[in-house]
Amino acid sequence: MLRRFCRPYRRWFVIGPLTKVVEVLFEIVTPLLVAHMIDRAVAGADSSELLSIVGLLAAMAVVGFLSTLACQKVAALTAQGFGTDLRSALYAQVNELSQEQVDAFGTASLITRITSDVNQLQLAVALTIRMLIRWPVLAVLSVLSALLIDWHLGLVFLLCLPVVGVIFWVVMGRSLPYFRVAQEKLDRVSAIVREGLAGTRVVRAFVREGHEQQRFEQAAAEQADVSVSAGRLSALLNPLTLLVLDAGIAAILVLGGGRVYAGNLTQGQLVAFVTYMNQALVAVGYVANLVITYTRAGASARRVTEVLNAVPSVRTAADAQAGLPAAPACALELRDVSFTYPGGGAPALQHVSLSVPCGARLGIIGGTGSGKSTLASLFARSYDASAGSVSVLGQDVRAWDLAQLRGCMGYVPQRVALVRGTVRSNLLWGRDDATDAELWEALERAQAADFVRALDEGLDAPVEADGRNFSGGQRQRLTIARALVRQPRVLVLDDASSALDYATDARLRAALQEMDGLDATVIVSQRVASVRAADLICVLSGGEVMGLGSHDELARGCAVYREICETQHVDLPEACMLEGGR
Repeated sequence: MLRRFCRPYRRWFVIGPLTKVVEVLFEIVTPLLVAHMIDRAVAGADSSELLSIVGLLAAMAVVGFLSTLACQKVAALTAQGFGTDLRSALYAQVNELSQEQVDAFGTASLITRITSDVNQLQLAVALTIRMLIRWPVLAVLSVLSALLIDWHLGLVFLLCLPVVGVIFWVVMGRSLPYFRVAQEKLDRVSAIVREGLAGTRVVRAFVREGHEQQRFEQAAAEQADVSVSAGRLSALLNPLTLLVLDAGIAAILVLGGGRVYAGNLTQGQLVAFVTYMNQALVAVGYVANLVITYTRAGASARRVTEVLNAVPSVRTAADAQAGLPAAPACALELRDVSFTYPGGGAPALQHVSLSVPCGARLGIIGGTGSGKSTLASLFARSYDASAGSVSVLGQDVRAWDLAQLRGCMGYVPQRVALVRGTVRSNLLWGRDDATDAELWEALERAQAADFVRALDEGLDAPVEADGRNFSGGQRQRLTIARALVRQPRVLVLDDASSALDYATDARLRAALQEMDGLDATVIVSQRVASVRAADLICVLSGGEVMGLGSHDELARGCAVYREICETQHVDLPEACMLEGGR
């Protein structure tokens, strides 16, 4: 799956290792030159030959250094390009996933996968170019060169290799689960940090700094414990490997000294043989580190691939109809709709049916957890209904092109979402070709024009992340204006005026009522005043429809609605009170 991100850099995966091959060949030739220098130039006191060998060694060192620089640059370009491409693909994939899938992965986990896991894979790519060819090839060629010098001594080293292989297999097999759990623990740490930073005001207001600090320290300690456990296992790899190889070199020196004394081996050859063994020793140590890095990268690759392989559960159907319905008979319709959140247990909605004519307004009211926001989210197809069907502008939402469905809809979520930039850049999310006149018209309808005009820079006034430099009511009005810029046919306001005073809320509803081109308006609220004037009001409780009708009809025939009105001190006609009291 991840190979496709390496394809654009195929040539670098060839050029980089080739530069390392040049460096390795020089390192293999160097002990032979040193042996020749000891046995011939030094022993024969031939200064001219000595100088020529020293010059050759110096030239090889310069060429090897330049090859290393070239390889480092190639590795950096490839790793950074690979990481950038992979992050972009991951981010695009996350945006394609349904809200249900995002909830299942978890925001903190997705952030960790896009950052920490991709960093681990970048490191693996860089080491692949810089080290994967160098150290294994150096180890193999060093062993072969040693065998060519004296195969009797070489057998000692060959006996060490199976022991090293067993050490690798045992340590890596036990380390891999720890690396996977460590990344999951890191997800937990990220989630706590994110919650703490997002809810700083609440944490301070309830004097919970100590509690949050304790939560963080506990999660960090758990992550550290797993990482330390993995580190302890990984730390055994190098010492055990070096112990085996050092024992082999000690045996070679003892046996090699005897062969030199017997005249079967020269002093230069013994020096070259030991040099090759040391090179192999260092190479095997680096191979051990490579194995650790690749083991960690393997755990990260599985987490990244899990996201990339996820098939969006909400997507445009292959037979989706292009174009918008011209004159639908019904703007919005739900037929026996039920919905259950994954792992949520009880259904959030049960057997909801309603029909909203074109040009009408639908009000949705109910207590906390009654299913209001869930119902509103089905119109924009943030989720797919577990049972039943949802139609928008006379067409089932599953038959819509997803981009067109959301393009004809202005959706203002319960949680305000503004991005860093300016007032203008945030409004242009609604429609990027909107003129300034259209932006101001949307601001006027959203009751936001006055405070935007009061800003020194007007439409170009800065907006901090999440709109932190605006009040709650100002942020809500800006998000409503952003939805209106789109000139939607269906407008869904999910408790979008909860931070507004009653007078501003009333002016907003009056302005929306005068807006042309709206086929339907959905107002989700806990305020009776916000939905009172709606043509159809849906009263929810526990995910079930307790009443459906106009304000007067519900006041006469829906006990739940009357109770909501009474708790909010909404005056009811005396006839309704009498009928409700019977």
